[in-house]
Amino acid sequence: MTTDELSQDTVVTTLRDSRFVMLTTALPSGKLLSHPMTPQQVTDDADVWFFLSAAGDQADALRAGPEVNIAISEAGSWLSVAGHLEYVDDRAKRDELWDGQLESYFPGGKDDPDLRLVRVISDSAQYWGMPGGKVSALARITKAKVTGERAPGASGTVEL
Repeated sequence: MTTDELSQDTVVTTLRDSRFVMLTTALPSGKLLSHPMTPQQVTDDADVWFFLSAAGDQADALRAGPEVNIAISEAGSWLSVAGHLEYVDDRAKRDELWDGQLESYFPGGKDDPDLRLVRVISDSAQYWGMPGGKVSALARITKAKVTGERAPGASGTVEL
């Protein structure tokens, strides 16, 4: 991917292809806090739906400020999506997105008192990476290290 290839569609595809992402929030003190999360849905607008617990540091941080970052990293590339989180009280959407595997985190199922449905409304995204996938990226990074050359790559930013 080159800088002029970064588009909303690329961001959406990358998010949809990621089983896990890191969701970063800021505590009132300014300390950043990141948690691995599983996106439940990514919209065509690059908004991301999650379930999270109403208890703990992450929930406290989100009550203090809704600004978040979603980060994805794999060999040779990373994507960083800035946005803001909103809590959504929508039983139909909760039912639509519920995955039985979530019961290990929410023993009360869809009616667990700590379960919250949230949507990250994406504002912008930054990308850095190398074309050709993971194997190609690892080969290029290794070659650059052996030869002393700078590793190839491109970066770009897109407003969402």
